[in-house]
Amino acid sequence: MERRDFLKSAVAMATLAAAGSAMAEEHKMDMDHEHMDMGGLHHHVNPNEKLIAAAADCIAKANICLQHCLTLLGEGDKSMAACAKSASQISAICTALEQFAAGQSKNLSQLAKVAMDVCKDCEEECKKTDKHPECKACGESCAACHKECKSLVG
Repeated sequence: MERRDFLKSAVAMATLAAAGSAMAEEHKMDMDHEHMDMGGLHHHVNPNEKLIAAAADCIAKANICLQHCLTLLGEGDKSMAACAKSASQISAICTALEQFAAGQSKNLSQLAKVAMDVCKDCEEECKKTDKHPECKACGESCAACHKECKSLVG
């Protein structure tokens, strides 16, 4: 194959790929529009969306914090043990909280009360090690999750 033929083929493939992407995006927009025209019959808004998002963020930040703590513990920094334990507990309670909120469980408010305490404890523990960005981010996400739990519980 000559260079010119190769370049023609490459240009043709790139053009087809771009056209395919444009068509896929147009189809997605059409589908989004069709769902909007259905009067919300297929899209139910969960009243706990903010709590779900806060719990999910808390899980992600706690897992990052936990891995950071474990690395430091492995290097001999025993001061990170309490933070690691707290991050582990937050990950567990917020996983349950996220699932209860997503499922609109009748027991969500009771779990949120417990989660509030665990979030507050983790936030306080993370403040002790907030020179580490991972711990600071975890503490901030715990504070946000605590706030969302409190707005649910009252």
